[in-house]
Amino acid sequence: MTIPLPNINLGSTDTIVFLVAGLVAGLLASRSVIGRSNGILIDMVVGVIGAFLGRWLFSALNISLGDGVIPEIVVAFVGALLLLLIVHGLSGGFHRRSV
Repeated sequence: MTIPLPNINLGSTDTIVFLVAGLVAGLLASRSVIGRSNGILIDMVVGVIGAFLGRWLFSALNISLGDGVIPEIVVAFVGALLLLLIVHGLSGGFHRRSV
């Protein structure tokens, strides 16, 4: 069984947009998930990893939101949100965040 991975050209401007979208999505997703915060740096790293997860998930489900920054942020947000839910679930559950 092979899993098709999305192609990412590390020399293109699309990659920079993809990484920035991942950073923004990580911050947005961390604010959306109720629980303890892991810190801004960890949230941004989870966002970038979640962007890869979101891109893979959307391509596996054959869903396209179009081109541009906003669709990239939405895809990255969905991936980061899923990843944060998994991380929070595996790390001892959800706790109320003190504001």
